[in-house]
Amino acid sequence: MTTYDIAVIGGTGPQGRGLAYRWARHGHRVVVGSRSAERAQATAREITDRLPGARVTGTSNADAASAADVVVLAVPYDGHDELVGALADQLADKVVISCVNPLGFDKQGPFGLDVPAGSAAQAAAALVPTARVVGAFHHVSAPTLWGEQDYLDHEDVLVCGDDGDAKAVALELARAVTSRDGVDAGRLRIARQLETWTAVLISINKRYKTRSGTSISGIPRPD
Repeated sequence: MTTYDIAVIGGTGPQGRGLAYRWARHGHRVVVGSRSAERAQATAREITDRLPGARVTGTSNADAASAADVVVLAVPYDGHDELVGALADQLADKVVISCVNPLGFDKQGPFGLDVPAGSAAQAAAALVPTARVVGAFHHVSAPTLWGEQDYLDHEDVLVCGDDGDAKAVALELARAVTSRDGVDAGRLRIARQLETWTAVLISINKRYKTRSGTSISGIPRPD
């Protein structure tokens, strides 16, 4: 397994914290990023309290992105474009994994928002054209990521992107979450379907009081 230096932008939020924890427990070096360096440091301490010896630090979003080979965007869609634009220099030429879900909520429940660029991942790619953007990790439950299960082996991480090497990084990083490579879901334009699918899972979770995941059947798996 390759060991990566990973910055989790928005790493103090539930999803970002959970992903940082999963990658840290599998030996990756993780930098938690936040608008507040103090909050990022506090989250890093939460993780190292659970994983003594793990290589986890916390700092500002810009410093986190500068320090990493792989940058994960785990931020709310509100303010997404402004944040990505502000980090353009730090994201240039790097693998950028977007797990941003543009969702709205009303009395009927969650729904996917119309994104001018098609998806949050495509918006990031347009804002930083030299970044190698992939979409992945949209559907894993934040509480389950932070839980004690060794792996979330009941579900798959779906990955989309136009850069094969960048996509391979995300497919490999899925092993720390589900115990196996992610599933190649196609080109980056598929991100608009992956992002909005999260609304379906939230609806299912509410109806059945569970934490559902997405598992893909019918594809070959390594022995």
